[in-house]
Amino acid sequence: MKRFVLYAASLVVFLGMALPISADDLMQKAQQTFKPIPTAIPAVKGNTITPEKIELGKMLFFDPRLSASQVISCNTCHNLSTGGVDAGPTSIGHAWQKGPRRAPTVFDAVFNVAQFWDGRAADLKAQAKGPLQASVEMNSTPALIEATLKSMPGYVEQFKKAFPQDASPVTFDNVSKALEAFEATLITPGSRFDRFLEGDANSLNAQEKEGLKLFMDKGCSACHNGINVGGMSYYPFGVVEKPGADVLPPNDKGRFAVTKTASDEYVFRAAPLRNVALRAPYFHSGQVWSLKQAVGIMGSSQLGQTLTDQQEDAIVAFLKTLTGKQPRVELPVLPPRTDATPLPKQ
Repeated sequence: MKRFVLYAASLVVFLGMALPISADDLMQKAQQTFKPIPTAIPAVKGNTITPEKIELGKMLFFDPRLSASQVISCNTCHNLSTGGVDAGPTSIGHAWQKGPRRAPTVFDAVFNVAQFWDGRAADLKAQAKGPLQASVEMNSTPALIEATLKSMPGYVEQFKKAFPQDASPVTFDNVSKALEAFEATLITPGSRFDRFLEGDANSLNAQEKEGLKLFMDKGCSACHNGINVGGMSYYPFGVVEKPGADVLPPNDKGRFAVTKTASDEYVFRAAPLRNVALRAPYFHSGQVWSLKQAVGIMGSSQLGQTLTDQQEDAIVAFLKTLTGKQPRVELPVLPPRTDATPLPKQ
């Protein structure tokens, strides 16, 4: 029997065929490349997560009064009802200005190596400060935000609960810490792919398993791996062939703006693919509305391969298994403004 198996394997090699990967081998290979999302709230560096910080962060996340116009909240661009992003190609900010890039999802962002497409923020604390102050986004200032929050007794009390060791807890730094604490809870465990990684071979159907196999064999998982199926490193967009200017705008050179290193031109953080089926349009430019089209572009631009229609369908089927349980967030009742609350600025 042993000689027959060896003969059969030799014949396969001689004929130039590949032995089909078994279900167990596929699972083991996937387990070596990816990790399931944990159900527990992850710890974050330099910021102890407490229920009081989470509750305060949730209030701040939904409060448009943190913006200069008092009409834009964090949830405006990171809508928790639509995959943690807004519904347009690039976000609309202060005075109807159009942002330069697609908003990254806030879901599972705590697992990314850094924040923003170019990684310019080391963590969610640093990320939170950016949009609050950006003139094209919320257009506020630390002083204005602190004055706004201090004018409302309900917020003053919430900050005291969240930061009991601070003599004057209503600070811009504590705003960012509270937002980080809340955003750390926005994780999406329990996807069918997670169940597969945990040993449930029946959680994926045949087409989805074929898509997973293609995803690994074709080289997609070289960039999109780990717990977030991406988000862990930086890569040039257009390794083999640069896509058109609509998909890769020539004036946005990605990480180069952060490092000023020539080799970082058109380099971006690999997009995390968790819940990717929920958040079209795709890429940092937000110009591709079809997930299947996005898969095809990545095949040609990054891998130098023209995927067949069947292969694209299989990979898309696999990507849809990355949709996890969406966070159920009860909308907070925000403290009312007072006569001392600063007025909106246009």
